[in-house]
Amino acid sequence: MRQRVMRVAVVAVLVALVLLATPLALGIQTSFFADERDELERTALAAAVHVPPFVVGGHVELPPHERGIDVGVYDLSGRLRNGSGPRTADAVARAARKGLVVRGRGDHRLVVAVPLSTREQVIGTVRASSSTAEVWRRIVLAWLGLAGIALVALTTAVAVARRQARTLSAPLEALSAKAGAVADGDLTARAEGSAIAEIDRVARTQNTMVEHLTRWLEHERHFSSNASHQLRTALAGLQLGLEAAATGPDAEQRAAVTEALDQVRHLQRTVDEVLRLARATPRPGVPTTVRPATEVVEGVERRWHGTFATGGRRLGVDVEPGARGLSIPDRAAEQILDVLLDNALRHGRGTVRVTVRETGGAAAAMDVSDEGSLKLGGRAVFERGATTSRGGSGIGLTLARELAEAAGGRLTLARSEPTTFTLLLPATEPPPSDG
Repeated sequence: MRQRVMRVAVVAVLVALVLLATPLALGIQTSFFADERDELERTALAAAVHVPPFVVGGHVELPPHERGIDVGVYDLSGRLRNGSGPRTADAVARAARKGLVVRGRGDHRLVVAVPLSTREQVIGTVRASSSTAEVWRRIVLAWLGLAGIALVALTTAVAVARRQARTLSAPLEALSAKAGAVADGDLTARAEGSAIAEIDRVARTQNTMVEHLTRWLEHERHFSSNASHQLRTALAGLQLGLEAAATGPDAEQRAAVTEALDQVRHLQRTVDEVLRLARATPRPGVPTTVRPATEVVEGVERRWHGTFATGGRRLGVDVEPGARGLSIPDRAAEQILDVLLDNALRHGRGTVRVTVRETGGAAAAMDVSDEGSLKLGGRAVFERGATTSRGGSGIGLTLARELAEAAGGRLTLARSEPTTFTLLLPATEPPPSDG
């Protein structure tokens, strides 16, 4: 910004100097030539006044005059009687015989001729001339002086522009630095006031925005922390009760309780993840833990098998041979698959199948398909508030896509009929075993 302010100021001064100096330089030129002609006319008139009447062959005396000016007296025949100048009268001197003061140029000189008369009768002319080179020399000296003044003005303008640029840009640079600190997560950064009213107003607006943002974030974090804490407390009591029931003698009861405990443990991990995200800002693409994809989908199948069976639906899981050795972010994968299976159970039809396959790169693909169809497009289905059928909240698929992106993956709608969602997650292969 400093360079821009200086550039604008310097250009403005240059334009002003050009607009002012050009007519001034032309005025100097015109004035100097006019002054020189006036000086020649005064010299010629003074000589005409002091020259006594003369007759043919008489001697003519000229008064002293300024150096550099040629003064000559010519009779009516055009012969030079005294002084300096051409031997015969030129056109300017001849024109003065009519009793008029004549100005003109000739042979790179300025010429002025005045009539010489006695008893109201013209008896000759007085011619005064000077070199135009001397006039131009004075004009060039004046122009150099004008250029020096313009240079001083331009230098002063640059200094003032630089000072003004610092004055204008310093508060904006400080404001930008504070905004960058807020963007980096420092919500305690506050912009300072400045002497410029407009920038000061922007700084106050930014501080107000950051304060509101801080309060909203604190509110969200406190809400997540409180909700997670309360859920953990209730889950802890439920888990203790189920563990006590699982030690009973009834085998069927133990199996049911064991399955319920698995569900509680999964919910406990979900709550722990929510609490972790509430306490610190997560870094996208950095998963917390990884497990083999086979273990993840088998655990998901165990949790959802009974739910699908109760609803008269089938759930199948297929892990292709190339994907059996891949490890994926387990918590993100579990939560996303839970959302997709819940969506398939509520809004889909027929058999639901989860297929894990290798993509050929450092990623694993999981396809969740059912026998239903979607009317929404590939982008609209993930928009918050968009629902695949009546009774939906329009949040689940949006949340699943955000979880996938936070884990460094991607969730897309592969096909609308039959409905198929594809989840891509970063995958790692286990190190080769020795021997």
